Amino acid sequence: MDDFVCNKLTEWGLSEWIGSFKEHGIGKESLYCLTRNEDIDKLIPKMGPKLIFMKRLKLLQVRPSTSAAAKRNLDPEGESSVGQSPTKHQHKAIPGPSPAKRKLDPEGESSEGQSPTKHQHKAIPGPSPEATILFDVKTIMGHVHERLRKQQPTKLNNFLKNKIRELKIDKKELVGVFGKTGAGKSSLINAVLREKHLLPSGSVSACTSVMIKVEANMDNSKYEADIEFITVEEWRNELWSMCQFLWNADQKKHAAADGGDDDDGSDGDDDDFDDVEHRDIEEKLSALYGEEWKQKKTSHEDLMDNKYFREIPEFFFSRKKTLTAQTAKELSAQFIKYTRSDSKQEEGRKEIKRWYWPLVKSVTVKVPNNDLQHVTLVDLPGNGDRNKSRDEMWKECSTVWIVTDINRAASEKEPWEILKGAASFIGNGGQCQYIHFICTKSDCIEEADDNDIYAQILKRNRRAKEAVNAEFNKQKHIKKHFSEDTFEVFTVSSKRFLQRKCLQPEDTEIPKLQRFLKNLNDSHSETVNYVSGAHGILSLIQGASCRDGANKNTAVCAELEHNLNHQICKVKTVMAETYKAFQICLDAGVERSRSSCEKELSSFLYPRKKGGKKRCGFHGTLKCVVKYGGIHKPKKGAAINLNMKLSSHLTDSIDEEFRRTFPQTKEKCGAFKGVINSFSLNTERLIDKYKTHKDVKLQLVFLKTEEDMMKIKLNQMIRECKKLIYSSLTETVEKTMQTSYERAAVFKGKDTLKNMRNTLEQHVHDSKDTMFKQAKNNMLKNLNDLQKFILLALKNTMMESIELSLKTDEHSIPDVSEELVRVEKYYYDLQQMKSSH
Repeated sequence: MDDFVCNKLTEWGLSEWIGSFKEHGIGKESLYCLTRNEDIDKLIPKMGPKLIFMKRLKLLQVRPSTSAAAKRNLDPEGESSVGQSPTKHQHKAIPGPSPAKRKLDPEGESSEGQSPTKHQHKAIPGPSPEATILFDVKTIMGHVHERLRKQQPTKLNNFLKNKIRELKIDKKELVGVFGKTGAGKSSLINAVLREKHLLPSGSVSACTSVMIKVEANMDNSKYEADIEFITVEEWRNELWSMCQFLWNADQKKHAAADGGDDDDGSDGDDDDFDDVEHRDIEEKLSALYGEEWKQKKTSHEDLMDNKYFREIPEFFFSRKKTLTAQTAKELSAQFIKYTRSDSKQEEGRKEIKRWYWPLVKSVTVKVPNNDLQHVTLVDLPGNGDRNKSRDEMWKECSTVWIVTDINRAASEKEPWEILKGAASFIGNGGQCQYIHFICTKSDCIEEADDNDIYAQILKRNRRAKEAVNAEFNKQKHIKKHFSEDTFEVFTVSSKRFLQRKCLQPEDTEIPKLQRFLKNLNDSHSETVNYVSGAHGILSLIQGASCRDGANKNTAVCAELEHNLNHQICKVKTVMAETYKAFQICLDAGVERSRSSCEKELSSFLYPRKKGGKKRCGFHGTLKCVVKYGGIHKPKKGAAINLNMKLSSHLTDSIDEEFRRTFPQTKEKCGAFKGVINSFSLNTERLIDKYKTHKDVKLQLVFLKTEEDMMKIKLNQMIRECKKLIYSSLTETVEKTMQTSYERAAVFKGKDTLKNMRNTLEQHVHDSKDTMFKQAKNNMLKNLNDLQKFILLALKNTMMESIELSLKTDEHSIPDVSEELVRVEKYYYDLQQMKSSH
């Protein structure tokens, strides 16, 4: 087997199967010939790794030269430059500037608009230094894993192989972009990425209807879009529901025309809820089926006919559909039918017969020659979507951009309602560290005097920032989750930035956002963590292979175990204090919830206008709330969440303590008053003490690395678990209320509104003595489970590492001195690169 196959398996995270490929003599040429499942079964019998291999191999077989060239600096034929004649090399294209330094033409467009001849000679930028280091270290660790696999599977041998397998890549940083239709989200993303035609924008009637993720294409130099569909069963169920609604609406309409009694208990209110629902259904069905659904709306099975899905066979097989193009403009034209709802089709789009956005879950757009390899921008649809994708995405974002028009940035309700409604999702219930309030179209000003336009724009930008910051300080609910240092206002002009007119690039504040994204990307610890972990593992292997000091090891072990016990006691103390603090807060929250829940429910069930008058149009709203489990997201206005309203006193009671226990920003001391981050066995002092004893020093280097890696893993786990802990309060209330929602949803005809209200009121009255206590107990249990896990992980992980690094006497350990020297150099190079940032 040649290095090519070994490197590919390592790159794909399948290094444990290298031996199998060697055994069967699979080289580069035979790798490309693997097409039959039965052949692959012999090489990788395990289902999970086999599926990963098949996916990667398919991509490699489709575009072997491009992918390889991007990752390994190979020539266009896919062969290594090593050993080639100087003559051949002289004709190679010199790599262009790094993606960060790409220049735009005067119109702000990238090279996508160049002539074919010019485009053909465009050199593919080589991999970044970090990418090269990561690839080399992965290859080294793949070879080391293979050498260990060939040896006797002792306790230390298995430990080392597991540690190599555990070296993994961090998740990407997500930047969520939110705002209402027409706010300029798509134009903002295009400008930040310097891709004028990437995301479609500009239509008043069109709006983004599905989640769009934008990230760097690290595989090749093409523009790509991966379309992920909902399941066939989900669409079948939705079709049935829509057809039922339309049939019921028709029956009601005919009854009214015949003079029948259609009193539904809405107190004479016509309510436009059914009309809005009707319009939404018509928009979806017309997008996908044109006018045909109107003749078949009573049979949802007719609408599942294959003829409607010929262009997307992937839908029936639950597969992603991948679109590719040479330019951003070409790709945008291809994927627009999967992302947009357009009631009035624009010129150039009338040829689109079917719009598939009702079937799409998300679209991932991949941009080539982009250095933001660790960042994904997520453009989400605005209010009105009833699925939980947006709420779940809030929780995953490390940064949130709220986008709104500058003209009414501070006074417009919708952006503040979006932020207020999501505060608990991105704050205590999420992991957001930065909120950017982005005022777009800052250049839209009357150009009466061209000489004065520049000063007018800057003046209005300054006033807008002052007004937005002042409004933020009034938002008490939001400030419970975030401090002022996490909130920043930007006034941007995407159009002026791309056109380079009137304003300097810096004045558009697009470069400021670009620098933020670059810093966010550079601070991502993927390569550093991997190389650091590899350095520690190789130190342990080399230290074990040249061990010569049993007495020294005994003394070191004793000191390490003493330090470990002392640190565990410190963690236990803080954990106990934290649990007690939450218990006190929740006891108060339970009492407030029990005494006020019926009043809170009443204020929701009997809404009034500001003047005290009864509010019309509530029948349809409540109908929707009970239908969707207590949650309603209208097209306009704030989202309604009755479960959050009922649990608000519980969450309010812990918000301050929760923020102290689980701080959002990386600059803070860390979770549980910093006791995890400060956990230390004092290995650095011991490394210095035993620096003349090579074997002990190397094993201590491993323990220091293991300590650091363990804290990174625990902090990542805490970040995920704290979302579940916080949300458990509202989720418990939601589960308890579910039976009342289901009973209320079945009422029809006369007194429907009255019956729905009575059902909810009776249920809350009967449940108030137990519901909030149960929520408290569930949250405390989740907190206690997390604390127990942390203590066990700290103790067991470090004890096992001490035992196997300093107490195990094994001689069948490979010599990795050369590998250690190379990885150690990479390790120190990365430390310098990190400090220079």
